[in-house]
Amino acid sequence: MSMKDATNATGKRKRAICRTWIQAGSGKFTVNDRPIESYFPRATHRTTVTYPIELANLLGKLDITATIEGGGNTGQADALRHAVSKALVTMDPALRPVLKKEGLLTRDSRTKERKKYGQKGARKRFQFSKR
Repeated sequence: MSMKDATNATGKRKRAICRTWIQAGSGKFTVNDRPIESYFPRATHRTTVTYPIELANLLGKLDITATIEGGGNTGQADALRHAVSKALVTMDPALRPVLKKEGLLTRDSRTKERKKYGQKGARKRFQFSKR
């Protein structure tokens, strides 16, 4: 697999949007021009992101470059996981059933509910006073 064989994909979660490029390599993982350990200092986020690669038994065999915008830490990690999963399937369609079974290809559509008029928030009402 050469540079032109690099596959890319987009992943989303809440307000976070991630673009990912994957190619065969030595296991370099770069997020916004920083190593993954620097970008996601929390081990749980790193585990979340690398999970699809572990399932595909390709840990240390792929170079991954990603750009993430918006959202918070967890949303960004989940967006990156979604993008990596989609890119892996584009690269090798045989991985689709494995990743699909784990629910990694499904976009998590849960987002913040909008605030409604006449209310304090999405669900919370203004304080009611009987007298």
